[in-house]
Amino acid sequence: MKNLSIYIHIPFCVRKCLYCDFLSAPADERKIENYVNLLLREIKEQSIFYGDHKVVSIFLGGGTPSLLPAEETGRILGRIRENYLVEADAEITIECNPGTVTAEKLKNYITYGINRLSIGLQSTEDEELARIGRIHSYGDFLKTYTMAREAGFRNINIDLMSGLPGQDLNSYRRTLERVAALSPEHISAYSLILEEGTPLYVNQSSYIFPTEDEDREMYALTGKYLAEAGYRRYEISNYARDGFACRHNQVYWRRGDYAGFGLGASSMVENVRWKNPEGHAAYAAYVEDVAAGAEEVTPLTVREQMEEFMFLGLRLTEGVDMGEFQRLFGKSMEEVYGKTILEFEAQGLLVRAGERLALTPRGIDVSNVIFAEFLI
Repeated sequence: MKNLSIYIHIPFCVRKCLYCDFLSAPADERKIENYVNLLLREIKEQSIFYGDHKVVSIFLGGGTPSLLPAEETGRILGRIRENYLVEADAEITIECNPGTVTAEKLKNYITYGINRLSIGLQSTEDEELARIGRIHSYGDFLKTYTMAREAGFRNINIDLMSGLPGQDLNSYRRTLERVAALSPEHISAYSLILEEGTPLYVNQSSYIFPTEDEDREMYALTGKYLAEAGYRRYEISNYARDGFACRHNQVYWRRGDYAGFGLGASSMVENVRWKNPEGHAAYAAYVEDVAAGAEEVTPLTVREQMEEFMFLGLRLTEGVDMGEFQRLFGKSMEEVYGKTILEFEAQGLLVRAGERLALTPRGIDVSNVIFAEFLI
């Protein structure tokens, strides 16, 4: 059977953060209940297309999935198990924000088979959290983390951000030190990106951001400090203890099959990519009549598959497999990208190790420039 990963989009939050451009918004109980009912129907009706697949990972993201009443989360996972073959050891992740879970809710998650928790902390400095519109304090996070451990979670990710307004190298170092001292199994560390149209972007002149040099120092500190703390960098922004790399996200980077359910969710199966409608009314109509189709359906050309193989695969520190490229596309990587590879090798940005091609530490620092060169 083929492997399948499932993404469930929960587009609700208490309040949008000032940097957020994700598809999410506050909602009342009735709207949430109506949405979950639509989601349950979509999950069931789409299952006819996945009879030859086994589910190896499930990820509930958002928004803030932990806003859902625990029973609704249980209904969603129950509906998946009723209609799909879910492997007994499937990785099942739910994202949560501090202050949106209780000890009882976390215990229910364990009962439902959720075995990985991803907590959005971003910073341990309350002033920094307030500047970006987070609803919680560092103390709220510590309470949530302690409850999660007591509930039985043995695989926890913590999200961090650098480049925040008012942040400096010392405050970011404190965040790294405090989080590493908790020994979570996984840490995701991202640099803030000012997305056009967000309040932080519109009002950026009102804030003092770290300089470009300071931002690079924070970026370098992340890799150095977490390596010394026992975390292996396995992807540009992700660090894990041995055996705890996120299986679900690796499906994206390795171009595996994944099905997305919910408002605006994206899917890719057998090199066909599509996206659900982003508007609530359009999504409801789509669920009512699956034949209405997704908003965007894109069969990927061989060229696009090659491009994705390179710029997604190179995000992983292990790099890409040159032999696999040959098997998939009937051409060697050198035939398609030989000149580009040689140029970056000469600059010390790419390195070969046997059949693998990977970014060097210097290459990771300028990865976006490198990825752009693999667009044919």
